[in-house]
Amino acid sequence: MVITSSLQPRRSAPQRLLLAATSTSIFMLAGCAATAPTPSSASGGPAAASAPAPAPSAPSSPAAAAGEAHDREFARWIDQFRAQARSGGIDEATLHAAFDGVQFLPDVIERDRAQPEFTRAVWDYLDTAVSPTRVARGQDKRMEVRAELDAAAARYGVPPEIITAIWGMESNYGANYGSTPTIDALSTLGFEGRRDAWAREQLLAALRILQNRDIARERMIGSWAGAMGQTQFLPTSFLSYAVDGDGDGRRDIWNSMADVTASTANFLARAGWRPGQPWGVEVRLPAGFDFARADDALRQPASQWAAEGLRTMDGAPLPDLPEASVLLPAGARGPAFLVGPNFRSILRYNNSTSYALGVGLLAQRLAGGAGVQAPWPRELQPLSRSDMRALQEALNGKGLNAGTPDGVMGPATRSAIRSYQRGAGLPADGYPTTELLRQVQVP
Repeated sequence: MVITSSLQPRRSAPQRLLLAATSTSIFMLAGCAATAPTPSSASGGPAAASAPAPAPSAPSSPAAAAGEAHDREFARWIDQFRAQARSGGIDEATLHAAFDGVQFLPDVIERDRAQPEFTRAVWDYLDTAVSPTRVARGQDKRMEVRAELDAAAARYGVPPEIITAIWGMESNYGANYGSTPTIDALSTLGFEGRRDAWAREQLLAALRILQNRDIARERMIGSWAGAMGQTQFLPTSFLSYAVDGDGDGRRDIWNSMADVTASTANFLARAGWRPGQPWGVEVRLPAGFDFARADDALRQPASQWAAEGLRTMDGAPLPDLPEASVLLPAGARGPAFLVGPNFRSILRYNNSTSYALGVGLLAQRLAGGAGVQAPWPRELQPLSRSDMRALQEALNGKGLNAGTPDGVMGPATRSAIRSYQRGAGLPADGYPTTELLRQVQVP
């Protein structure tokens, strides 16, 4: 589970404590690490003795030569990492199982470097995350593994519907948790070097998992970014939070639902989940509400928000939430939510507002509750990365500190937008729109 503060969740796994994260995005019932593969060619024997001498090889093309050089460099990196892992306490059997057949995966590099130009509106994301199909399938799956969910809920205080929702978000209830070998993916990322320190840490953690015999090498699979299993734990998160829920001596978040549910609940509990409290509630804001107060930095008891005029959609009292903040995922023109500490626990699993909102709303639906009632401003077009960069540059040009123009929405950009909105007499919700971009670009 990896993590950004934008509306676009990066699946992964619990990255956040974090996840950390994803996942985007573990253990099948295997008793030991995979054995070293048999060499692809054997020496000696009658067949070898009678084989004709090989013909001289043709000179390598420039592309072939480059490929051979790349393979040598990758093998050299693996040898160096073997030495590092050996000094870190990894035994020879595990090193052989992990690296004797390791492969460089070009697709992993392509996906790691890709930065989508176009962002997805929160309502589009939730249309998929909390679709009728996902809700119906989740209700069926919840009954199918009811015993494991109830056991995890009783042990860690996390409701079954929250665990089920994360399971649904991360792998569509186990239907798709990735097929990329984790060792190959992390070795590729480490060799490429853009995230060398992170990849080395995760790869060493993956080796410890193999050495602990939680899973065999060939069964340690997941996303291209290294998140593993049905609820997409990164290897470091696995070592810290995975649980042997079925008592078989292994932590198998690929095939054992007792381990999947217990590990997920344990992560949230360790991330600060408070039993008995909801993640949040959709609310109506009073007339004249100062939208600048819709900020995670402003936290106060729900009773104080009620005194200021906030109400639930059906008029019932606000839930007893301490340290509650107002969330406007689509700005002043969209739905409003009052979220508490448990919402922030979900954010530690995956630091994306859209993701955490998706988990909360899916859990709400799985428990028989309503979906979002206020309409989304579907007429608004989300800013692309280049549009966001242009907005940041224009804000900086007006003396408002939006930070380094990088096309990513962050606290500095939101603060700069609010400053501009106040000066222009607009609702200071900090929400970027194409209309706002055009206004800010006017000299």
